[in-house]
Amino acid sequence: MRGVRWRRIAGQVGRSVTVWAVSTLTMLVLAGLLPDFRLQSADGDSATRIAVTAACGAGAFGVLSAVVWPRLVRLLLLVPALVLGLLVFFLNGSLLLLALRVNPSGRPEAAPETAVIVAAVMSAVASATGAALTVRDDDAYRRRLLRLADRRRGAGPPCPATPGLVCVQLDGVGHDVLTHAVRKGLMPTVARWLATDDGGQPTHRLTHWRTDWSSQTGASQLGILHGSTFDVPAFRWYEKDRGEVMVCNRPTSAVELQRRAVLRTGDGGLLTVDGASRGNLFGGGAGEQALVLSIATRRRGRENRSRAGYFAYFSDPANAVRTALSFVAEVAREIGQSTRARVRRQRPRVSRGGLYPFVRAFATVVERDVVVAAVMGDLLAGRTAVYADLVAYDEVAHHSGPRSRDAEKVLQRLDRSLALIEKATEHAPRPYRIVVLSDHGQSPGETFHARYGLTLADLVRAGCGLPVPRRAERTRSGAEARAAVRAALRRPVEERGEEYRAARGSEPVVLASGNLGLVSFADVPHRMTKEEIDARHPALLATLANHPGIGFLLVRSEAHDGVVLGPYGTEIPLDRLEEEPGPLARFGPGAADAVRRTHTFPHTADIMVNSAHDPADGEVLAFEEQIGSHGGLGGDQSRPFLLSPLTLSPPAEEGAEPTGAEHVHRVLRRWLREANGPQVPLTEAAEEERAA
Repeated sequence: MRGVRWRRIAGQVGRSVTVWAVSTLTMLVLAGLLPDFRLQSADGDSATRIAVTAACGAGAFGVLSAVVWPRLVRLLLLVPALVLGLLVFFLNGSLLLLALRVNPSGRPEAAPETAVIVAAVMSAVASATGAALTVRDDDAYRRRLLRLADRRRGAGPPCPATPGLVCVQLDGVGHDVLTHAVRKGLMPTVARWLATDDGGQPTHRLTHWRTDWSSQTGASQLGILHGSTFDVPAFRWYEKDRGEVMVCNRPTSAVELQRRAVLRTGDGGLLTVDGASRGNLFGGGAGEQALVLSIATRRRGRENRSRAGYFAYFSDPANAVRTALSFVAEVAREIGQSTRARVRRQRPRVSRGGLYPFVRAFATVVERDVVVAAVMGDLLAGRTAVYADLVAYDEVAHHSGPRSRDAEKVLQRLDRSLALIEKATEHAPRPYRIVVLSDHGQSPGETFHARYGLTLADLVRAGCGLPVPRRAERTRSGAEARAAVRAALRRPVEERGEEYRAARGSEPVVLASGNLGLVSFADVPHRMTKEEIDARHPALLATLANHPGIGFLLVRSEAHDGVVLGPYGTEIPLDRLEEEPGPLARFGPGAADAVRRTHTFPHTADIMVNSAHDPADGEVLAFEEQIGSHGGLGGDQSRPFLLSPLTLSPPAEEGAEPTGAEHVHRVLRRWLREANGPQVPLTEAAEEERAA
């Protein structure tokens, strides 16, 4: 045992010396290439003195990076995370200048802007060298991943030998998009699991499932993690009894939705015992939470780790530099891609200017890297259940299209993230079963505004006999990644131009959730009936139902409880939709059940509006500024996927498909039970353990 320990120490010392030597050589090369960086005095020095100066400088920079950087990042947690990413270059360059100043072997100098370049290159080279030296050393590789993720379990009972479950959500990736990407060779890791590329034995099965009418992350993830999608009619909706708009990606709304789900189900969530929630809207009852929106409103403290994942990742300077470089490259890539789309006059197309390039870079680089590092740390710490959300594809597909070249590049990078997580399971203290799933898909199509020159709000105002602005204002996009950025920046989630309070007087509140629209009359305390709406605004329902961009409407009815309205005076009671689907026939099986269920929600809008849908090409018309949208019925948005190991029981009976996020929650609970994992609801002993 002592010999093994000494060999380990000797290996660590050897790797440290090698990294030091490579860093010294890198500094010498940079000194020869960069005119504003020198390692010798003005009068010149011998080669030996220059080498010693470089060695001392590289050593001092390495020590400062290892000792000072983590503490500096911890102090800078008060700074918004996105700003911290942009400060990485400056901070790293400052450490290099400090290392040169304390160098006793000579009088090295560097201009501040040159120091930034030198520090970035040296950090990247040192990181690559260290990683290369530990490739064949499993213990060193595992320790490195633990350090990068900073998720040490600490003292406690030994890790159980039963399998753990890690669920990775690829936000917005539809079933057909995934299969297309696998066939095209874009996702080799997934292809290997399904054995579609080498003829081997598959390790996973691919299943599609069907969302509720509200096909968006808020409803789906609440159902998956907390077992309830009740009374979540859309991404945003107006609640008359509270006099405010609920928005799924607003922290205060996320807290309230999670509270309601816990009260309804009577348990804490899927991850209640020994679980970790990473990058999600909701916590799922996990004791370990990072980058979770529902805890972003709390004051910093032990129970608020919404930003802890940033420290865990950026505490390694090489990580910080690599992510910062990738961030800048992604911004440049988006600017180039959007410029090419404008020059080629691609259609459909939406605006991609302003801050969007930075939002995209945050979602596809910063959020991805931080969440993946946190998940790897959870696996190496032996946690029983992990659920993480990667929003990269969803953000890009909203603006570039679900099957665009831009979105395909994101899928390639997400596949590499899955490979990293798979590699981490090989070094974990217990076996793991990897489940990959999505919360919804996306349906392509023009925006309603681009097709008809007016927004849904304009059409509603026209039907009510209210003045319509000559120049229609575009409806702001509600992509999930923007919430993560605003939480990281510690900015209020409300954006200018969005209506979060009721309009004055009798004017309607019109909200958009992808291709699902909601119209509410705030001055009427109850949900209005068709007869009441007709008496108040005789032309409104006919104007909406007969518009070519509208698929169908749902309203209450005094005669039939609820009715679906379509063009040419179509009016079908909800209890007759099976025999006479009418306008719902174009939306496929399950549409009638989804509409009937939403009708039972207490906060369903006075008028629920679903856009038109073309079954031939799967296109819908988004009421937001998105050419890849989700939120209602129609096309791929309602068909996400579930990729699970064959060692787990099938998610549904043969020939059937899971229907609704609540069904997926029950499937995941069953898989946890199969591995003797945490039981939900909590037992009394587990509650006492968690309280302790």
